[in-house]
Amino acid sequence: MQSKPELWGGMECTINRVGNKYRDQFSELGHYTRGESDIQLLEGLNIKALRYPLLWERYLPQRETKIDWSPAIRDMCALDKLGIKPVVGLLHHGSGPTYTHLLDDQFPEKFSEYAEKVATQFPSIEYVVPINEPLTTARFCGLYGHWYPHHHSDRSFAKILVNQLKATVFAVRAMRRLNPKIKFIQTEDICKVHSTPMLAYQAEFENIRRWLPFDFLFGTVNKSHPLWNYFIDAGITESDLYFFQNNRCPPDIIGAHYYVTSERFLDERIEFYPHVRAGTNGIHKYVDVESVRTSCGINLEARIKEVWNRYSTPIAITEAHLASTREEQMRWFRDVWDTSCKLQTEGIPLEAVTAWALFGAFDWNTLVTKQNGYYESGAYSVNRTVRPTALVKMLSSLGKSGDFKHPLLDNEGWWHRHEERNFNIGKPHTRPLLIIGKHGSLAVAFSKVCNARGIHHISLSKNDIDITNELDVQHVINETDTWGIVNASGYVRVDDAESEFLECYQINTLGSGVLAKACKVSDIPFMTFSSDQVFNGIKNAPYLEYDEVDPINNYGRTKAWAESFVLRSNPCSLVIRSSAFFSPWDRFNFAHRLLDALKNNKHFPVPCDIIISPTYLPHLVNFALDLFIDGEKGVWHLANEGGVLSWLDFAKQLADHAGYNAKRLKSMDRKGMNWKANRPAYSVLRSSRGVSLPSLNDAINDYFRQLKYS
Repeated sequence: MQSKPELWGGMECTINRVGNKYRDQFSELGHYTRGESDIQLLEGLNIKALRYPLLWERYLPQRETKIDWSPAIRDMCALDKLGIKPVVGLLHHGSGPTYTHLLDDQFPEKFSEYAEKVATQFPSIEYVVPINEPLTTARFCGLYGHWYPHHHSDRSFAKILVNQLKATVFAVRAMRRLNPKIKFIQTEDICKVHSTPMLAYQAEFENIRRWLPFDFLFGTVNKSHPLWNYFIDAGITESDLYFFQNNRCPPDIIGAHYYVTSERFLDERIEFYPHVRAGTNGIHKYVDVESVRTSCGINLEARIKEVWNRYSTPIAITEAHLASTREEQMRWFRDVWDTSCKLQTEGIPLEAVTAWALFGAFDWNTLVTKQNGYYESGAYSVNRTVRPTALVKMLSSLGKSGDFKHPLLDNEGWWHRHEERNFNIGKPHTRPLLIIGKHGSLAVAFSKVCNARGIHHISLSKNDIDITNELDVQHVINETDTWGIVNASGYVRVDDAESEFLECYQINTLGSGVLAKACKVSDIPFMTFSSDQVFNGIKNAPYLEYDEVDPINNYGRTKAWAESFVLRSNPCSLVIRSSAFFSPWDRFNFAHRLLDALKNNKHFPVPCDIIISPTYLPHLVNFALDLFIDGEKGVWHLANEGGVLSWLDFAKQLADHAGYNAKRLKSMDRKGMNWKANRPAYSVLRSSRGVSLPSLNDAINDYFRQLKYS
């Protein structure tokens, strides 16, 4: 037996239909445009196989048209050169092309015709997933109405499920006539349902239902099966049910999908869940929530053992992915990998673990029912440009040696944490992240975000460390055994810098440079922050990272010099430029002072002729941390998307949202503000490097939501 499972990869490829509109994840993620270059990126991941789509809707949208296989041939050849086996999928949460649908009596035959065409064109296919997650698709299409045909009945659910499974049998039979050695993988979410005692009957039903795809394919749905009468009552004929007993088609490998939300909890105490919509089974009204957020928790090891004990068939984890922050993505995959290795040593043939959504996915936070452009990254981020994340290094190491070490993996993922903890205490074995500038707005935000993300850290003030003293900085690094430093300190009083230049220079320029140099000596990553004030403001178009700096005030000069000093002494440093912070966590930012003045019916002077890109501090810190963990370097611009407006317009948006009279805003030009320091008239930031913060509108909404609960 192998000492570890194989590492496989997967590319989110759903083509689903909502109403009359088809959505193709491959198209939205840009795979069709980038083509073979995406495959080439997989070379260093050490994966043995890739779940690759040859989806029916994509290649045969019209039944009689000639198929253009050229994109697939190109990619298959590229995979072959890399020694990566394709795990071919034919239908992924889809309802088929327009000439059929999931309730079509001829759906199985039409699907098998397409499967035969695939096998004819690609006779050397080793693995096939004919239809991905047929139970989940049947629930979403026939029972919950999320996807086409948007039905809400047991009859539609049963028909859709049986149609997909019969289509699977026909497809496997057709493909094996041409390629007897092909291995059939059936995938499904191995969910488990927990409940209160009152709803135990509903949980029992759903826990029987979850096995249906495999029970049918293994030919065990007979008159003694607990759900035989359910299907008869739903209009499925006995002949259709007997079909599966007479045409057993057990998979060679059971593809287990397991997400942090796979296990569910049913609770009739709906008053405990103010923001969750309750449903009903006709007997009781209840909520269906994530078990991970209850005392039941989740247990992948137990679920895999259930699969093995029930079917005694080799298993592969065919989807492992988490839409979250970078370290949580790493922790989740680590947990799945470690559990799989443990199960294999216990004699369960767990053959592979699949890193799913290698290039991310769009809008799965709404089950792909809305097109909001919500992107979650995978091992690669394809937001504007393609770039590797920290998961690439992790997967490469796991695929090669089966092991991977990172200080952030010393903490548990949030799914293990049933209550908030202070991650700065009781962790003597965990290397901390150092945050410099303890009492400043930026450092406070970093500390809050690190607590929420389970990142052990130590915040240091100027009394704890002299960042202008190389010996003191090196001593602190040695004493704390830090794995990285975030410089959130800074002299930020733009007007005072005109008369206190030396102090501003020492903190902003000299201190940043000393920290960067010390991090290079200690071989640990370093991140520091710069400003939009490094530009002169005459461009009148968003500034990009490569635009030439030309500051017009002392504060901006110290920041521009700091950038040069830092990157010259430590080219691996990450320098984040941002502007116009606003945050719900301190009283020193523009938004707080504005709202406080309006609350007290005071006039508030605001410049009308300076155009900025406001930046919401919680968004900035979270994205900056992800970049830092990813090992990015150089200068990056981070500001909220769509934020191109004057200070006055920004103030009006805040006032309107808070319900205050914007007439108390006193519009001023720059000269009228009586500032000591010049400001650039235009300092909007935009990134050319493939990252953007959420929209300014989302940021403002979250800002007020946070204020409400603070």
